[in-house]
Amino acid sequence: MIQQQGSNRVYSRVTDEQGRSVIRVEGTNRDENRAFIYMARHFHKLGLPVPELYTVSDDEMTYTQEDLGDTLLFDAIKNGRETGHFNETERTLLERTLRALAHIQLEGAKDFDWSICFPVPEMDERAIRWDLNYFKYCFLKGTKIEFSEPKLEDDFDRLVFNLLARESSGLSTFNVQPSTFLYRDFQSRNVMIKDGKPYFIDFQGGRKGPTQYDVASFLWQAKANIPASLREELIDAYLDELFSVLCQQSGLCSVSKALFQSEWRAALPHFVLLRTLQVLGAYGYRGYFERKPHFLESIPNALINLEEIFTQNPELQQEYPTLFLLSKYLPRTTVKRRSTDGQSQCQALVVTIYSFSFKRGIPADESGNGGGYVFDCRSTHNPGKYDEYKALTGLDQPVIDFLEKDGEILTFLNSVYALVDHHVERFLERGFDHLQVAFGCTGGQHRSVYCAEHLAAHLKEKYNIRIHLIHRERGIDKCLNE
Repeated sequence: MIQQQGSNRVYSRVTDEQGRSVIRVEGTNRDENRAFIYMARHFHKLGLPVPELYTVSDDEMTYTQEDLGDTLLFDAIKNGRETGHFNETERTLLERTLRALAHIQLEGAKDFDWSICFPVPEMDERAIRWDLNYFKYCFLKGTKIEFSEPKLEDDFDRLVFNLLARESSGLSTFNVQPSTFLYRDFQSRNVMIKDGKPYFIDFQGGRKGPTQYDVASFLWQAKANIPASLREELIDAYLDELFSVLCQQSGLCSVSKALFQSEWRAALPHFVLLRTLQVLGAYGYRGYFERKPHFLESIPNALINLEEIFTQNPELQQEYPTLFLLSKYLPRTTVKRRSTDGQSQCQALVVTIYSFSFKRGIPADESGNGGGYVFDCRSTHNPGKYDEYKALTGLDQPVIDFLEKDGEILTFLNSVYALVDHHVERFLERGFDHLQVAFGCTGGQHRSVYCAEHLAAHLKEKYNIRIHLIHRERGIDKCLNE
């Protein structure tokens, strides 16, 4: 199984006796699957960097595709994301990805059947309003903040008008108006790196639309942490590639490159604003309603982006006054709050608790903090040595009785509770948003599962925090508390 962050599709790696592997995908929506299958075949035929599709089930609910490995661009730029200083290798990967994007947007649109797109064939007024309402109902209303709905809708009306008026911005300098493919969810988690080359995945939400949207999605991704100076360099590289491909397609290489870039850039802030609002809606839905902590952890970064959009583009403050006020107010009210005793409380604090097998390695810290605890349970008595417990786990009562009667595990956990409690309390005081605790044993089946379950129950009873419990080797992923 391959763990997914936001998708409802089920991914797994299937390997044969010779060590060859494919990725198997089981979808939940036939129309969405059908869109991906068509796009994957279309792009691959054109020589664009996407995984090759191998087989499709008769009902189109399951398919297999090329295995591109395990390296996401998100992980390949980890150092830059965490420090804000991207090294030459990371910069090169980002630039290659954006240059490749220009090709899939323009070349990928050639002879494309837009009717196959899911859920809509193009980015039109209705699709834009869906994104804006996503923000209003799944994020903004969930914050309990008072706001003027009529004034917010006035801002939405102006944003819709401006986006539709600017949709072909930059392309009006050409005599032809080529259709362009909008990837939709273009971000570093949807780019694989193989042999130093970017490959695109998860483009099933693509449709006809403006090129600026994907650039906004990529460079203003909440956790990407790309500094403004590097964004400008990457936009220059992308526009250079986009202009080159457009010239080849139209045969009008005498068109003013400066005019093209000026028109394109003038439209970009409006698309950055739309994408940021859409992302906040997605984080609200995935976090508040589906209770997935990873998305809650991203909200503060997205709010910082929202505030910066208006700071760096003063003209938008007059254009969208209600959204501007919210951009100043939201980060101060939804990221950190005050408890009744006056202590600073981070309501978004998430404690992620893993059980795992040391044979498969220590779980990575997806929050980017790189801290937390790893506890080795192998010093305690192992039920797995006895036949009657081999088919059971630390969730089963006979194993629980064995461990508690032996008593070693209880002494071990008392020490763990003291350490983790102190850490949680300090994190709450200081307004931090994530702590990871991992329990490892030989097989990730008995002792580590027991410890993870009992720490989760202990913290749930003692603190008003969110708890994300993952039994990695058991395939169990659940959230406790809001």
